Amino acid sequence: MTNIKIALIGATGYTGTAVLNEALSRGHQVTAIARNPDKITVTNDNLTLKAVDIYDADALAEALTGHDAVSSSFNAGWGNPDLYADFIKGSETIQAATKKAGVKRLLVIGGAGSLYLPDGSQLVDSTEFPAEWKEGATAARDYLNILKNETKLDWTFLSPAINLHPGTRTGVFRLGTDNPVFNEQGKSDISVEDLAVALVDELEKGQFIKQRFTLGY
Repeated sequence: MTNIKIALIGATGYTGTAVLNEALSRGHQVTAIARNPDKITVTNDNLTLKAVDIYDADALAEALTGHDAVSSSFNAGWGNPDLYADFIKGSETIQAATKKAGVKRLLVIGGAGSLYLPDGSQLVDSTEFPAEWKEGATAARDYLNILKNETKLDWTFLSPAINLHPGTRTGVFRLGTDNPVFNEQGKSDISVEDLAVALVDELEKGQFIKQRFTLGY
């Protein structure tokens, strides 16, 4: 596999850290983009750190230029009172900056809330959906609908399993598209380490261009 030059947005976050480690373990070149990249303690010859305000489209486009792909683990902050508006604004800025930088490939990690249940409803609209996650999940769902209208980028949206948790890297899981992947016990779960495996697999193989996909054990 040819090494990919990946611009990783949100590299200091929960999923971003796992993606960073997975991409570096495969020998890819990674530019870790975050507000405070000094939080990253990993040292690797293939790692470059850049401090960028992702709401600054021009500065972000400059940082993204020259990469083969942009992977976004952007999160507007769960305690942010303007979470919904800032998530949409930040996500659209990343999308626009990717195009301005001349990068064709954009892979976005969103939430599980936009996955569909058997009755055709979405998880985020169910009464059982945790209230504390609802605003962020709704923003991710609505951004996916915006992204579906994107024609110039080879975009992919990755929804994790319903239960995303710390664990181990197994590399063994099943993929789906718009519905949660349940196991025989009726659970949909995945470790953040295996989520990162699936994301870097997608960057290498491009199985879900202009599509959303998901995964689970």
